[in-house]
Amino acid sequence: MSPLTGITVVSLEQAVAAPLATRHLADLGARVIKVERPGGDFARRYDETVHGLSSYFVWLNRSKESITINLKSPAGIEVLRKLIARADVFVQNLAPGAARRLGLDAATLAAAHPSLIVCDISGFGLDGPWAGRKAYDLLVQAETGLLSLTGTPDEMARAGISVADIAAGMYAFSGILTALYVRATTGTAPALEVSLFDSLAEWVGQPAYYAIHGGEQPPRTGAAHPTIAPYGPYRTGDGATVIIAIQNDREWSTFCAQVLGRPELIDDERFRRNSSRVANRAALDQVIADRFREFDEVGLRSVLDAAGIANASANPVRYLAEHPVLGDRGRWRSVGIPGGEAQVLAPPLRMHGFSPSMGPVPDVGEHTDALLRELGYDGQTIAAFHADGVV
Repeated sequence: MSPLTGITVVSLEQAVAAPLATRHLADLGARVIKVERPGGDFARRYDETVHGLSSYFVWLNRSKESITINLKSPAGIEVLRKLIARADVFVQNLAPGAARRLGLDAATLAAAHPSLIVCDISGFGLDGPWAGRKAYDLLVQAETGLLSLTGTPDEMARAGISVADIAAGMYAFSGILTALYVRATTGTAPALEVSLFDSLAEWVGQPAYYAIHGGEQPPRTGAAHPTIAPYGPYRTGDGATVIIAIQNDREWSTFCAQVLGRPELIDDERFRRNSSRVANRAALDQVIADRFREFDEVGLRSVLDAAGIANASANPVRYLAEHPVLGDRGRWRSVGIPGGEAQVLAPPLRMHGFSPSMGPVPDVGEHTDALLRELGYDGQTIAAFHADGVV
């Protein structure tokens, strides 16, 4: 048995945040019923790179059952209500106000189903002055100030992943697990609310506190750390990029003596403390660049490893397919997708004694008829639902 065997999740979900939360629940063995509009979650069509299927959708939707329901149909809403009545958890990330208009808000559902855990995922919160605004990942990166932190001094840059959606999805996931524990120990089912804005605002907490209390915006420094030095990328003699990270004065001393070969820099007033190294970053970078040009990538990393200095190569993302930390530990798995198979990563959480559920990615509405029969609808009614566009 998996940890969440016996838990049923109904998710009226689209895009990234809610599907990420429910996929993690599915990985732990929960039965996740994905409710899609006829035609499917629009994330299915973001691209066609995984054997014709969207990379987003393959990432977010394994081990789920898919049912299509027309939410504009009274009969369709009734089907959804029957599904929810059998569920332990209901998740939704519809457009602002849509759940309330459909009678699927937490208060209404709690009155009908006191043991149901309801998780609402919104852009800017269910209340407040921006409750009705649409929120997409890049917009939230901008409004929280993340864009002002990423990029170069001349140009801001979007984070390369859907970081606001991911943050909200992970808080929803952990919140649902917490609510299941609360229900198991107290008998009450707390409602949950997560917004993309609140989630990403939490993630930019450190630079926000730095700016609010220090009075200065952390500068955009490309791939270098804005407030720790040396901590960032440097070029080697063969044109590779190696990242180093010096976290404390002890490491700085070792770095000077064993890597730079210049122990006199340890007590150089320009570099003796981290704050002084940050203030004199240009001079520091020149010293390091001059030394690193004497090495190729392999040689430099060997010297850094021998000195115990944390380092990394700036890899392209495709290198994950052959990275030894994944390959040598069996982290790649094969799952079914409509029309074939795809290599995907196993969940990052490893729970000893349990294997993650790694079921197939569903086709649009693949389980519609089976779920309708499970709810007690006969074949004639199911055929009529299809004919009338209910499902």
